[in-house]
Amino acid sequence: MTEPLTRRQQEIYDYLLSNVDSFPHPPTLDELCSALGLSSKGSLHKQIQALIDAGLVEPMNNRRRGIRLTNEARNEEEQGLPFLGYIAAGSPIEAIEQKEIIQVPDYLRTNRPCYVLQVKGESMIDEGILDGDQIVIEQRDHARNGEIVVALVEGTDATLKRIEQKKDCIILHPANSTMKPMTFATDQVQIQGVLVGQMRRYH
Repeated sequence: MTEPLTRRQQEIYDYLLSNVDSFPHPPTLDELCSALGLSSKGSLHKQIQALIDAGLVEPMNNRRRGIRLTNEARNEEEQGLPFLGYIAAGSPIEAIEQKEIIQVPDYLRTNRPCYVLQVKGESMIDEGILDGDQIVIEQRDHARNGEIVVALVEGTDATLKRIEQKKDCIILHPANSTMKPMTFATDQVQIQGVLVGQMRRYH
């Protein structure tokens, strides 16, 4: 996919993914308009064409009626991302590995390997990262200064912080005015990944 999906295109794509098995046959434009509460079939057609161009929906023709997801789009959704447990947004705690797959919208991930963690703590609240949020992490062992990273401290405890790398130390900055930065020797901190997406459930 060369261009990121717009919010409306993502909404339509997510609906198709979530309800792919709910329709007795691939939905027509009229049926999809009705299901999504949209009034303009012409506008929806433009959004569907964008999904076709992105390789997520099969081209429509007179012989194959209805809007069908491509096999690639179906397979990507089925794969999901691994949920690897909990990450501290406070004092470091150990990340708990759990073998579970979580479905993540395409626009919240990158084309590199990613995984999902759930936030515990309030040290990143000024960045809008709250206790209970699920975050998408791009797996890599390096980061630019200022990026929010998963940092493994002394080989055991993982924490979520904004990183500052200096010649002789690494500073992990919280985003909470009541908390202070933590400073470590460079060999005490290993970068496990960089924050690229965030999900929240409202109860």
